[in-house]
Amino acid sequence: MATRFPAPRRNNDPHASLPPEGASAPLGRPGGRRIDLLVIHCSATPDGRWLWPADVDRWHRERGFRRQGEARRAYNPDFSSLGYHWLILPNGGRPSGRHPLEVGAHARARGANHRSLGLCLVGSGRYTAAAWEALADQVAFLCDKFKIPRRFAQASNGFTGVCGHRDLSPDRDGDGVVEPHEFVKTCPGFSVADWLAGGLEPLAGHVLEAVSA
Repeated sequence: MATRFPAPRRNNDPHASLPPEGASAPLGRPGGRRIDLLVIHCSATPDGRWLWPADVDRWHRERGFRRQGEARRAYNPDFSSLGYHWLILPNGGRPSGRHPLEVGAHARARGANHRSLGLCLVGSGRYTAAAWEALADQVAFLCDKFKIPRRFAQASNGFTGVCGHRDLSPDRDGDGVVEPHEFVKTCPGFSVADWLAGGLEPLAGHVLEAVSA
C-alpha cells in the first residue's frame, strides 16, 4: 500500500516567498537580479522516497556550497548551503530554499546560476501526479511573474526559458543542439522540451503511481 504523505502546509505556499515589485535583493543590492531561466533538477534519489530540505542542505554543505551571510539571515536562516530555490515533494508540497532574488547554486554551466531559478523534483525520473501538477503550476507562475518565456531554453534563444539541468551540458559537436549523447547529467530524468510541447502535462512513462517511505 502506498504511504500517505501529509498534505502541503501553508508554509509551503509556493508564492508566499516571492518578492513584491521593485523589491531589493536580500543581499541589499537594489533592483535584485535579472531572471530569465528556470532550470528543473531532480534529487537523484529513489522515485517516491520522501526527502526534506534539510537533507539537501546537508548534501550541499558537504559539497562545499555556502550561502552569503546577509542572504541567509534574511531568508530561511536554518539553511546554510541549500542551492535550490524550491523543492517539489511527492505530495506536491513546495518548500522553499533560497530566496528568488538570491543567486542559487544549482547550475554553474553557461553562467546559469546568476540569472536562473532552480526547482528540484524529489526523485529520479518518475514523479507522482501531485508533483507533476505542482511543477506545472510553479513553472507557469514563475514564467508569468518574472516574464520568462514559456519555451524550451536552448542555444538558439540564448538559453532563456525553461530547461532541465542536463540541457545545459556542453554542445561538444558544435551543431547548436545539446543531444542525449552529450549530456553530462541525466537530471531531471525526462525531456523538458517534450513536457513543454505537451502543455505541461505529465509525460507518459514518468508518472509514479505509488510512493515509499
